[in-house]
Amino acid sequence: MKRKKRKKIKIRQSDMIYTIITRLLGIIIVFLFFFPLWYIVIASFSRPYYVINGDVILWFKEFTLGAYQQAFQAKGIWRGYGNSVFITVFGTVTNMIFTTTLAFALSRKELPFRKFFNFFTVFTMLFTAGMIPLYRTLMNYNLIDTYWGNIIAFGINTFNVIILRSFFEQIPNDYFEAARIDGAGTFRTFFKIVLPLSKASLATVTLFYAVSRWNGYFWSSIILKSESKQPLQVLLKKLLVEQTDLMDLAQPVTSASLYAPTTIAYAIIVISILPMILIFPYIQKYFKTGVNLGGVKG
Repeated sequence: MKRKKRKKIKIRQSDMIYTIITRLLGIIIVFLFFFPLWYIVIASFSRPYYVINGDVILWFKEFTLGAYQQAFQAKGIWRGYGNSVFITVFGTVTNMIFTTTLAFALSRKELPFRKFFNFFTVFTMLFTAGMIPLYRTLMNYNLIDTYWGNIIAFGINTFNVIILRSFFEQIPNDYFEAARIDGAGTFRTFFKIVLPLSKASLATVTLFYAVSRWNGYFWSSIILKSESKQPLQVLLKKLLVEQTDLMDLAQPVTSASLYAPTTIAYAIIVISILPMILIFPYIQKYFKTGVNLGGVKG
């Protein structure tokens, strides 16, 4: 009996040590990921004199909105915001239409050549044509420098198709048989039964697509050549990397200065990520459930 008690105590102590270590590691990892974002936020609200001198570390220093007032007056920022919203909304809707319909078709066992189509779909995730063939294809269809070129070219993400296909496969077949007995066709079954039962996975995949669309920079900078069509991320690159317009604000920074190119750049970064931060809490409750239920399987 004494040996068993000692063993239990040892197990509990080892569990406790394991729990403490994993939680400490978790806190450190969260801090490492979260701190750069937090620093950008507090620096954007602080006077530039303290930011440049390294006095801003964990909290605001001389709170000011001067950087944001200048950021909202930056050339093309509202146009870029509008373009990002348009591409995100219509791009995500297009993604969900293509992805859900393809995933539903691949999930049905009665689909002819189902194994071939599933293999072909997964194959495109591992092997792609490459950047130049895709660009030339868009050029041949006159989709360069158009919103729809940017939207349609990335209408499907294979990983998201697999997530939804796996989830659709887990829906009991009894639902489909009951719908068939009631006279429901494929489209009615899809819209009235499959989609309402898949809210968690749909919300998760929608979040994946929306974040990807909002943060999309590389292909937007290649496809959308006109400045009037470029999204916010392309504008950010010009402001932060090339500093074409921010250099106009270059001036000696004193303790009385309310803004500087550095703090304005931080303010623009905060403005650009704000929509995704505001949306995430509303979808977060579906996120964990959706990923678990739609887990990838062979």
